[in-house]
Amino acid sequence: MSEPLEHYRPYLELLARMRLDPRYQAKVDCSDIVQQTLLQAHQGWSGYRGTTEGELMGWLRQILARNLAHVFRDLGRDKRDIAREQPLVAHLDQSSTRLEAWLASQESSPSQRAVRNEDFSRLSTALTRLNDAQRAAVELHYWHGWTLAEIGAHLNRSPSAVAGLLHRGLAALRADLQS
Repeated sequence: MSEPLEHYRPYLELLARMRLDPRYQAKVDCSDIVQQTLLQAHQGWSGYRGTTEGELMGWLRQILARNLAHVFRDLGRDKRDIAREQPLVAHLDQSSTRLEAWLASQESSPSQRAVRNEDFSRLSTALTRLNDAQRAAVELHYWHGWTLAEIGAHLNRSPSAVAGLLHRGLAALRADLQS
């Protein structure tokens, strides 16, 4: 069952990148967290009881949320404050909802949900095809809400260079998704 689960790697990587503060990239690699998630899903496959793709994606999000919680706990172990904790599953669901809002229409018949899930999967894969700078600019701006100046400082580029990255990245995404 590892190949069908592998199909969800871009989706999980995108959710992990969206949740992980980019300033932690030097300490944490999202692909390691996703690899651990897929390994745990593979090991627990016999206990999985879902029947739809949405249920499978939810199950994978829960495993990812647990793994991210462990990473966040380890990163903040010395300064842990229970009052500041927030449920990671809710954040991942919000991230997923924001992405799906890009693709969702008003109606939600089963066939439309299937098309939306396919579009979401294609978007996740298309993002992996962008160069690192374009992907970072798109993700930081649209999913983390950073300004061009903040992204520029993070990427060591001017705000106008970041605007160019966003423009070229979105154009590449559109072209990839239309093909």
